[in-house]
Amino acid sequence: MEFFTAIFSITYQFGDAFAFLVISCAGLAVIFGMMGVINLAHGEFIMCGAYVTAATARAGLALPIAILCGALAAAAIGMVLERTVMRHLYHRPMDSIIATWGISLIATQGVLILLGPTMQGVGTPLGSMALGDRSYSLYRLVLFAAAVGLLGGLYLLFYHTRFGVIARATIQRPAMARALGVDTRRVYGLTFGLGAGLAGLAGGLYAPTMTMVPTMGATFIVESFVTVVVGGADIFLGAAPAAAILAIIKASLTAWYGQLFGQIGLLVAVIVVIRIMPGGLSAVVKRWQR
Repeated sequence: MEFFTAIFSITYQFGDAFAFLVISCAGLAVIFGMMGVINLAHGEFIMCGAYVTAATARAGLALPIAILCGALAAAAIGMVLERTVMRHLYHRPMDSIIATWGISLIATQGVLILLGPTMQGVGTPLGSMALGDRSYSLYRLVLFAAAVGLLGGLYLLFYHTRFGVIARATIQRPAMARALGVDTRRVYGLTFGLGAGLAGLAGGLYAPTMTMVPTMGATFIVESFVTVVVGGADIFLGAAPAAAILAIIKASLTAWYGQLFGQIGLLVAVIVVIRIMPGGLSAVVKRWQR
C-alpha cells in the first residue's frame, strides 16, 4: 500500500506540474513561440483572466462560464493592444520588449489603484480525496485533463482548420500570404488575441487555487518562458514535450529536496538547452524528421 501511495503521489505531482506548465505557457507559445513577440505582459493577461473569473463567479455565474468570461476578456484586451500598440512593433524585438513591459507595469499598478492590493477569490471546487496519510485536490486532476484537452484543441485549430493554416502561413511567410490575398493584419490580430485569450484561460483555471493579487502573473511568467524557450517555436513538437520533461524535473526535485530546488532545476534546464540546442526541442525534432 505504501508503494502504491508513493507512486500515486509522484504521478500526481508530475500531472500537477505538467498541467501548470502547459496551461501557463500556451498563450506565450502562440505570441512568443509562433509570432516572435517577446510578451512581458503575459502575466498580466493571466491576471486579467483570473480577476474576471473571480468577479463573475462571485456575481453568480457557474465557474466554467466564469472561466470562459475571463478568457474572452483577456482576448478582447489583447486584440485592442495588438491593433493600437503591437501592430507597429513587429520585427522590432527590443521595442516590443519595452512596450509589453510598460503595459505590464500599467496593468499591475492600475489594478492595484482601482481594486486594491487583494480581491476576494473563489473557493477550490470538487473537494479532495485521501490516500494513505495524504490528501489530494480533485480540482488538480481537472486541471491536468484541461491541459491535455487544450493541447488537443490547439492541434486541431492550427493543423485542421482554415484559420490555422492561414495563421501559420502568415506568420512564416507574411509577404507570400499577402500576395495570395490574405488580410495579414487581421490574421495577426486574431492570433495575438488567441494568445492573450489562452493566457486569460490560464488565469481563470487557476483562479480557484490562488490568492487574487495584482502581481499574481509573476507566478506564471518565469515558468512560461522557460517552457517555451526549452520547447522552441512549435507548440506541439516543442512546448508539449518540454512541459513533460520539465514537469519530471520539477516534480522529482520538489519531492526529494523541496519546491526551491524544483524551481532551480527548471532554470538549470533552460540554461543547458540554450547552450546545447539554441532552437529548442522542436528544432531538434524537425531535424530528425528530415
